[in-house]
Amino acid sequence: MKDALFLIRRLKSDCSAMRVEWTNPALDDMEVIHDYIAKDSPYYARRFIERIFDAAEALQDHPRMGRQVPEADRNDVRELIFRGYRIIYRTKTDSVQVITVLHGSRNLAAKDAKPWDIG
Repeated sequence: MKDALFLIRRLKSDCSAMRVEWTNPALDDMEVIHDYIAKDSPYYARRFIERIFDAAEALQDHPRMGRQVPEADRNDVRELIFRGYRIIYRTKTDSVQVITVLHGSRNLAAKDAKPWDIG
């Protein structure tokens, strides 16, 4: 399934833009989201995942467009909110690294290991 998610993702070739990189945990999150929605509608599951990828691709040109993650005391950890899901990413010098995608109702503060501390 992870390979299929890469096929869904559209890559842009603009050399002046930052790269958007997806970590394995973030791709695992996307697979779980897809599988959950696909129980009711495989079509809408695919469309929803495509739209999350599209939202993250906007970070190529505007890497600081998301807000700082309230639970992280770091300037380089930011998030986009997309239809109730938090796309949490880390800004680097030449890239944006998506580190997790989770539903906004999940209590990130209660987790011992924070996504931005892993890797």
